[in-house]
Amino acid sequence: MSEDQQSSERGALSHSELRLRQITDTIPAHIGYFGRDWVFRYGNRRYAQWFGTTSEDMKDRPILAVIGPHVFAQVEDKVRRALAGEEVTYEYSMPGPGGETLHTRSTLVPDFGPDGEVIGCYVHAVDVTEQRRTQSALAQAQKMEAIGQLTGGLAHDFNNMLTVVMGNLHGLVEALGDHPAVAEYVEPALAATEGGAGLIRRLLAFSRQQPIAPVVIGVNELVLDMARMIRRSLPSTITISTASRDVDLRALVDPNQLESAILNLALNARDAMPNGGELRIECSLECIEGMAAADLELPPGCYVQIAVADNGTGMDSATLTRVFEPFFTTKKFGLGSGLGMAMVYGFIKQSGGGVRIRSRQAVGTTVSLLLPQAPRQAAMQGAAVETVGPPSLEGRLVLLVEDDDKVRDVVRKQLSALGCAVLEAESGHEAADMIENIPAITLVLSDIVMPGGMDGRALARFVRRFRPEVPVVLMSGYADKAEAGREDAEVPVLDKPFTQERLVEALQAAIA
Repeated sequence: MSEDQQSSERGALSHSELRLRQITDTIPAHIGYFGRDWVFRYGNRRYAQWFGTTSEDMKDRPILAVIGPHVFAQVEDKVRRALAGEEVTYEYSMPGPGGETLHTRSTLVPDFGPDGEVIGCYVHAVDVTEQRRTQSALAQAQKMEAIGQLTGGLAHDFNNMLTVVMGNLHGLVEALGDHPAVAEYVEPALAATEGGAGLIRRLLAFSRQQPIAPVVIGVNELVLDMARMIRRSLPSTITISTASRDVDLRALVDPNQLESAILNLALNARDAMPNGGELRIECSLECIEGMAAADLELPPGCYVQIAVADNGTGMDSATLTRVFEPFFTTKKFGLGSGLGMAMVYGFIKQSGGGVRIRSRQAVGTTVSLLLPQAPRQAAMQGAAVETVGPPSLEGRLVLLVEDDDKVRDVVRKQLSALGCAVLEAESGHEAADMIENIPAITLVLSDIVMPGGMDGRALARFVRRFRPEVPVVLMSGYADKAEAGREDAEVPVLDKPFTQERLVEALQAAIA
């Protein structure tokens, strides 16, 4: 063969190799090849970029040197099996450049020589990060839906029972006065009743079905007030500090629920620092986009962030993956319900925000709450308003609508104690007939969930159209917010179980 022919063949081969490389670089996959000596012979552009290198630098380098110890520990056994002649498919994860976790599905195909021995392996891998994120979000949504359905089914009946118990216990307190039995027996029973109601509220918060009342608040001011209160709950070995990177931070959120969330995080931080430490609460305006926004399931934009950090024991990766699960707790049995973090997560997500958590063992934990930023022109809660005395309930004719006769009996006694005259109805249709035919009715107090085709919300709409001057207050052991329309949102809802004081506040607010 002449030199010209050899040169021509080498040129054709070089062109073929270049063409093959162009093809493999264009394919949306990670393609590579390594020999039986665990050294890469080839990697396409995507594969090399995945590990922060180039195809040229990747060539003739050991697998460990290219992929790093974190990934190598996950794939070492798979490589051994592939070099033994087995086709292997598996997944591995690795930290991305922005701190996010990347996921890959990889297949190793043995390359057999003429003698049947494995001389190397072909690698075909694809980025499944977005798929894993979608699956995780779907699993979380299904979990939330299942818990929401379970909680909703229990909450209505359970809170009705608690309403009866709480109402009768309060009646017993009034009847017994200063009798020693009140402190010994009745007050512990009342505390247990309120604890049961709180348990249901936390479950509803996790499943994002707890009614919330978002208003515009000054975040810096709220955090300073909370820090003063939290300081009294911390041992002297723990210091607390606050800071803000922005002077005027306004968020659209339910202030009471936010205070409960911050308190939960502070108490968790206290428990993580048994030997003392520092609790730091920092407020800032954080703008997120791209992968960071996708990880939090939030639209890109700027959010008000409240970061609660401690330098305590921290958490391992297994605990971190379950930290927001309801009933999961690392505390000893009886010392925690496992609903604190679940409640925080559910409330923040229901508010249109997100939660991110970073933790390292023996270093500490930082939980960041991201809240929707309020428009600058929005009026803040607490703006000066003209104050007048509360309206009187004495002598008002109240229509009480409740299908549970025991609950109706308790609430009727509470209304009577306030000086109200009371009419009772067992269903929405019966109440509607009374509204039409008894003009003396000046207030309607109705349960939401009732049989018979007309629930409390439908009754409220009927009253608004037929007797718009009559205020309506709804009672709820469990109210599905998804069923409430824009018109329903204006009707106040009194959560069961409730005290006499809460009943008075709700009724006075409705007739004011």
